[in-house]
Amino acid sequence: MAEVTLQKVEKTYPNGFKAVHGIDLNIREGEFMVFVGPSGCAKSTTLRMIAGLEEISSGDVFIGDKRVNDLPPKDRGISMVFQNYALYPHMSVYENMAFGLKQQKLPKAEIEKRIAEAAKTLEIEHLLQNKPGEMSGGQRQRVALGRAMVRKPDVFLFDEPLSNLDAKLRVSTRVSIAQLHNDLKAEGQNATMIYVTHDQVEAMTLGDRICVLNKGEIMQVDTPMNLYRYPANKFVAGFIGSPAMNIIKAKITERDGTMRVTSEGGTCWALPQDKQELARRHNGEWVWFGFRPEHIKIALQDESQSATNTQQHKINVVESMGNELYLYFNIEDNKMIARLPFDAEIVVESGDTIHLHFKTKHCHLFDLETEEVLK
Repeated sequence: MAEVTLQKVEKTYPNGFKAVHGIDLNIREGEFMVFVGPSGCAKSTTLRMIAGLEEISSGDVFIGDKRVNDLPPKDRGISMVFQNYALYPHMSVYENMAFGLKQQKLPKAEIEKRIAEAAKTLEIEHLLQNKPGEMSGGQRQRVALGRAMVRKPDVFLFDEPLSNLDAKLRVSTRVSIAQLHNDLKAEGQNATMIYVTHDQVEAMTLGDRICVLNKGEIMQVDTPMNLYRYPANKFVAGFIGSPAMNIIKAKITERDGTMRVTSEGGTCWALPQDKQELARRHNGEWVWFGFRPEHIKIALQDESQSATNTQQHKINVVESMGNELYLYFNIEDNKMIARLPFDAEIVVESGDTIHLHFKTKHCHLFDLETEEVLK
């Protein structure tokens, strides 16, 4: 069993600072779970408590059916891959990968077999006699992965393993980790992985599920697409997605029988049919109104004047990403961004004033005080 369960786990430091606030979480056997959140949200602290590198102040951690609070890291059935690789510089790749297995007193033939299999999977067979100082950052990270693999742990733990790599290497190594997870599952081996990152793109592409943390509390746990489409609160809405969701303070009102939201400066949007009843229950309340950049488009000429939710805005900056355009504009004092697929027939330049259409079918409403999704 490689299920990991956290029950009311807390971490309070000697100075009284409470870093983790009673986390409850179940990570299924064979699941790739990603902890994501801003710096200081306690994602690494939580991982280190699972690993046994950080003492738990209260609550329980189970790996399988075993409570591991008081077990040292070596007895927890985990392997950890660190941000800085943590390789022995005086040892060859082979010796680095073999070190833990020798500590377990495994037969030499078994050690050789495991290293050969891992090296082949990670495409580092030609590096086995090299020392860490002779390799690139990406190669060293693959060695660190291989060292974790050969131990055949119950649970793999990754603490921001790609943050020291350049953008291209991050992508290729990310693919290697995803492939490793798939291969282990296909072979029937333990493949439970817990991965810490501050990069929500990594989280979205790697995780079966994502645990979004903020200030030592769980904001939401769900699949990547559910987090993106159905954020439980304003924090998740603003954190998941690149570029981030546009969010503006607005008041729910009714006009001509249609529920709308109106910003403090008077900009108005009609709400979609499926949100009419919800909005009616909160008529007169101030809320946070959110819409993603890709749900804004340039209005066609015949709809620029008459279409509902079409407004005229001055574009401050245009960024071309090759396959898409980012348009930056303001709604009153709020900075906004539209994300458009590239179209050679549409020319927009900084300083242009154009009509933009907002697809409110995909909008989100959050309580002004609690910041939870409106219900």
